[in-house]
Amino acid sequence: MTTTTPPTAVTPPPASLLERFRVPGGFALGALLLLGIAPLVLSDFRLSLLAKYLCYAIVAVGVSLAWGRGGLLVLGQGVFFGLGGYAMAMHLKLADAAATGEKLPDFMQLYGTGDALPWWWQPFANPAFALAMTVLLPMAVAALLGFFVFQRRVKGAYFAILSQALAAALSIWLIGQQATTGGTNGLTDIQGFFGYDLNDPVNQRMVYFVIAVVLLLLMAAARQLFVSRYGELLIAVRDSEERVRFLGYNPANVKLVAYVVAAGMAGLAGALFVPAVGIISPALIGIVPSIGFVIGAAVGGRASLVGAVLGAIAVAWAQSTLSDAFPAAWTYLQGLLFVVAVGFLPGGLASLLAVARNRRTRTTRSGGTA
Repeated sequence: MTTTTPPTAVTPPPASLLERFRVPGGFALGALLLLGIAPLVLSDFRLSLLAKYLCYAIVAVGVSLAWGRGGLLVLGQGVFFGLGGYAMAMHLKLADAAATGEKLPDFMQLYGTGDALPWWWQPFANPAFALAMTVLLPMAVAALLGFFVFQRRVKGAYFAILSQALAAALSIWLIGQQATTGGTNGLTDIQGFFGYDLNDPVNQRMVYFVIAVVLLLLMAAARQLFVSRYGELLIAVRDSEERVRFLGYNPANVKLVAYVVAAGMAGLAGALFVPAVGIISPALIGIVPSIGFVIGAAVGGRASLVGAVLGAIAVAWAQSTLSDAFPAAWTYLQGLLFVVAVGFLPGGLASLLAVARNRRTRTTRSGGTA
């Protein structure tokens, strides 16, 4: 009588000390750079610029989730950025008016809209409502659009075109409502932020710290999504949607969650952008800014959180620097960056180390075989 020995389970080797502390160490280093070193070495002006770039980096975290993991080319993130920004700016303009004893924001008095505040402005006088809307309103719009788009299995270039059409429509609508949204100028000259004077450099630094902490927290939350069961399912939907459907999952729901979460992050970034810069306008939320959000993530590496964040900061810095020196050429350079990143380096700059490591490994193996 013969007996069969059950197969022995293969135990994976224990993670090295470096691998175990790589992620916590990376977050600690990021916190040290953003919260410790940057405020010490940068002037107030440079720190305010960095705060603006960090808002773009928050959008890139959502882009990394939706595009890098889910394969959704989200070319309309300016819509959600703008919805969050306008929700915050509306409350701050009402607060500024109340501080001076006025019932209406200054631009409404200029354009002569009457003595009554528009009905859809009135709830934004409540700070809790306004804060909630900076995230919930973009997520609601994304949920509504995504439900119909993903249920009809619209994807690829068609999804990207729909996203851009939404960005263009919102920008055109805002420009046409000059009496209630400020038109082309947008909502400008914002003076206060929940009782703090934004003209005070100390308060501007406080805004920077808030933005930096929010960025770090969202990166930590996004990483948890990346390594969770949902993150693996999102990758599976990206790589083989029909196989996932055959296994009993609905790919539309999986993609919808990523799209809605990315929209919420973009809305929060827009809300934080307003006190950092003091303005929100249609020029910041149209088609071109939406493409800029994606370019930053693509250049840095859309599949890597750190790569997407650093890429967004680098592209935003280059835009601020080069657009002043070459205003006509920057748009072409921005498009060239996108083409190069997508066509020749899909993994972005974050993949260069892996490419070099693989090339070294192949060279070593070929040398050993010879």
